Amino acid sequence: MKKTLLGLLAFSMMSATALAADIKPAVIYDLGGKFDKSFNESAFNGAEKFKTETGIAYREFEIANDAQREQALRRFAGDGNNPIVMAGFSWAAALEKVSAEYPDTKFAIIDMVVEKPNVKSVVFKEQEGSYLVGVLAALASKSKTVSFVGGMDIPLIHKFACGYIGGAKSTGADVKVLEAYTGTTPEAWNDPVKGGEIAKSQFDQGSDVVYHAAGGTGVGVLQAAADAGKLGIGVDSNQNAMQPGKVLTSMLKRVDVAVYDSFMSAKNDTFKAGISNLGLKEDGVGYAVDDNNKALITPEMQAAVDKAKADIIAGTLQVHDYMTDETCAY
Repeated sequence: MKKTLLGLLAFSMMSATALAADIKPAVIYDLGGKFDKSFNESAFNGAEKFKTETGIAYREFEIANDAQREQALRRFAGDGNNPIVMAGFSWAAALEKVSAEYPDTKFAIIDMVVEKPNVKSVVFKEQEGSYLVGVLAALASKSKTVSFVGGMDIPLIHKFACGYIGGAKSTGADVKVLEAYTGTTPEAWNDPVKGGEIAKSQFDQGSDVVYHAAGGTGVGVLQAAADAGKLGIGVDSNQNAMQPGKVLTSMLKRVDVAVYDSFMSAKNDTFKAGISNLGLKEDGVGYAVDDNNKALITPEMQAAVDKAKADIIAGTLQVHDYMTDETCAY
């Protein structure tokens, strides 16, 4: 009996090892690099968490230009990487082709929907998290003028801006929101100098709190705010520590959770294709409070943002989704 139990245990351990060996996860970042302090870095953090918890290594790649997308994705799939997670909506066209060529490979794309039987599409309700930081921005503002700097001028980034405008204006009709974008090409995600210049222009127009959704460009936005004695708001990752005491908060978009869950579900054989839409209720978005910024959040601000969050989760407050209606009528 004892030998039988030991044999079963050994078989179980070998089976678990074999299962783990079948998992060859990979993450491919978007333009801007994995250490952009924002979107890509959040994806990296999710992959790192998976590796730390499971001991399973992952493969990664940072593209240098759009032309590399299809080639990189096909190479990873051809090498047997599974699952493969792509950070960013710009992977959609390449994924449409390659996922059909490798039907047994599991793919996950963040920020875009690709309807294939082996693809998991993870999107976020960025408007909900942006609404909350908009509330905080307007209440922190002394001038009652706040601003937004977007990266690439696309509907997804207008989704952030529209939510932010709604949150800011919910605090009073006298609140003014300035809005600008870095550019119309992918280079807009990695131009901190231009981001800083846009922020300075907004400060000249009266803004004293600026929120960015601009990837690596946002580093320049937060630096400009700190240099000018204004407040910045980070995005995607917790960027409060980048300029301690000068970043009001950061709108958290849990790209790390999307990567981690995609890897872990593949490991546990629970990976499901289809669409996941993550908002406040699912803890997919939120805002950051830590030792770097907690002194900036007054009790009144905390009460207001807590109420807005509760109302959004309860469904009594509907935040405008720019992706379904581009009017953004606030």
